[in-house]
Amino acid sequence: MYLIPLIVLFPLIMAFVCFLTGKKNKTLRDMLVGITGVLTFVLCLFTWKQPLSFSVEGVMGLGLHLKADGFRSMYGLIAAFMWMMTGLFSPEYFAHHHRRNRYYFFNLLTLSATLGVLFSDDLFTTFIFFEIMSLSSYVWVAQEENPQALRAAGTYLAVAVIGGLATLMGLFLLQHHLGTLSFEGMQQAMAAHSGDLTAAVWLTAVGFMAKAGLFPLHIWLPKAHPVAPAPASALLSGMLTKTGIFGLIVVCGRLMPGNHAFGHLLLALALITMFLGALLALFSVDLKRTLACSSMSQIGFITVGLSMMVLLGEEGALAAYGTVMHMVNHSLIKLVLFVAAGVVYKNLHQLNLNDIRGFGRKKPVLHIAFLLGALSLGCIPPIGSGYASKSLLHEALVEYIHHLHAHGHSALPYELAEILFLISGGLTVAYMTKLYICIFWEKHPTRQMEFGNMRYYLSKKGCAVLLISACMLPFLGLLPSLLFNPLAERSVSFFGQEMLHHEIPYFNAANLTGAAWSIGIGAVVYLFIVRPLLTKREGTHRIYLNRWPSFLDLEEMVYRPLLLNILPRFFGGITAFIARIPESLTVLKVIPSMIVGLVRMIGELPEKTVLFLKKNVFSKKEHVTPAVGNRFTWALGNALNRVARFLNTTVLQHKKMRTDFEYVLDASWKELTQGTRRITGSMSFGLLLMCIGLVITCLYLLRR
Repeated sequence: MYLIPLIVLFPLIMAFVCFLTGKKNKTLRDMLVGITGVLTFVLCLFTWKQPLSFSVEGVMGLGLHLKADGFRSMYGLIAAFMWMMTGLFSPEYFAHHHRRNRYYFFNLLTLSATLGVLFSDDLFTTFIFFEIMSLSSYVWVAQEENPQALRAAGTYLAVAVIGGLATLMGLFLLQHHLGTLSFEGMQQAMAAHSGDLTAAVWLTAVGFMAKAGLFPLHIWLPKAHPVAPAPASALLSGMLTKTGIFGLIVVCGRLMPGNHAFGHLLLALALITMFLGALLALFSVDLKRTLACSSMSQIGFITVGLSMMVLLGEEGALAAYGTVMHMVNHSLIKLVLFVAAGVVYKNLHQLNLNDIRGFGRKKPVLHIAFLLGALSLGCIPPIGSGYASKSLLHEALVEYIHHLHAHGHSALPYELAEILFLISGGLTVAYMTKLYICIFWEKHPTRQMEFGNMRYYLSKKGCAVLLISACMLPFLGLLPSLLFNPLAERSVSFFGQEMLHHEIPYFNAANLTGAAWSIGIGAVVYLFIVRPLLTKREGTHRIYLNRWPSFLDLEEMVYRPLLLNILPRFFGGITAFIARIPESLTVLKVIPSMIVGLVRMIGELPEKTVLFLKKNVFSKKEHVTPAVGNRFTWALGNALNRVARFLNTTVLQHKKMRTDFEYVLDASWKELTQGTRRITGSMSFGLLLMCIGLVITCLYLLRR
């Protein structure tokens, strides 16, 4: 009974233990972080055989409810495995980094919150842990504290806050109409509910879509991964995006099965995400950005499976199988590829393809691991594990096309969707081929000899992490019926579907033909687009070019101007107009004088409030200007200096204290506030949005 809360709280407790230990002994802290990952993985193994549940009633009125069964226990185990492997690799990666203590603290805190999401049994519990996870993982993105990292972290936080507030509003509506937020209870209440809950469902889904990286809320993903540390990127891509998919699974499987309007729109967003992510990855010349855009594309593929499950209703088991399998595949593949990217970065401190080309030559461990990850992501049969899962997603799409034909409906939009599916798969092959050839076959024009002499580019523990993670992929590709089917069978009930009672012919002619089409498209794109158009020859070498137009950035083109410029001016203009309503006879005839007075008072209230505070609360007073530092450090330092002078004249006459505490406290204060100021500066925009959302939420509650 208490195993689930132990699993969730253990990383949280160890976060504080590791943080305090790191103040004294960094080596012991690194060991404790690795041990925490291993023990969490072992604890999750005990949830595999039998369902476990735990509830705490009365928490914020609705209680917290956790359950580990089927899909939840499986993905909790995968999450623990990924944290274990990245935790073992992190000390090597962060060997020369700063603020490692902070990273490890928030890393374990995020693990605790992620497990809370994956083991949740109602949307309220999901939301609580989801928001904790979003805020704690913000520090991953801001870890380096350079301008690019802080800007990307600000984008990440803004998307998380907006998505979280939308989900909160959706939960209010669902609780009001259905009377419950439990997964089983919602499914039963939905069957008996006759009203339209489309708005509530979409509001609930927005926060999950934002975390998954689904268009148009994908803007954080291509920017966060390049600036975050590689172990954090592996978790952001491989696991935190899956918590968003977890929420979408609940929405699709419990609330929207058979809802064609919801399924069609979700499919449209999935197709855009799938193709746009692959296109951005193809144009990218940054290793981690390419992998980040690839994650966006693969989330699109996964969401295609969810949309097909919604459209097929009770016959969506094949789509559910493909979705589960591709989720598992993507998590494990991105663990391998981002750890490999971390190996490159920790040796070169570069990610641009022109700077890292040829690094992988004569490095067999890195070569084998990256190749296995690339084959799996490109869905190259038989050892590419992605082939099995993506084939089922393709089959689900084809199954719906046949379903439409059988009922006499036009299937042209879905036939075009199938073509886009195959093209996106081809783009995946093309950009992974681009990365593989650049890193492991081409030569650097000036540093190749230096790269070849890097024999100790990875420790033995790092080699073990990379090979253990990578060697799972070919077995999943070769034996999908033996390894994947049991995972899908234990998970499918969580999707609201029944198990398939027939064998899945993974390597039949239709699936192999689909894979051949994608491989052929990838070869054509690489040979006739990547080589001639996205590179240029300089002497004996080719230079990779970033030909993506810089102005084609949804955040810079739309979101920031809208939220920081257009909307403030619009509402500011309305407020100014209200404040300047003339007290003319015409107005008094149309609007009663009391209403005019009230409106004027509301319009002038901010200005009068500021004037009142300035005059009474924040009025300037005569005070002594501190010689050093601010008033606090000067006053405390001056007091300590007096104490020191007293001691020097009494007990310390032979060994006088010569410290000037004013200067010491000023330096300490500046050091303490410097890092905080950098991070909190990028949080201001997100906090502003949170305040606006809370006002809207309060108004909604008052209206109800």
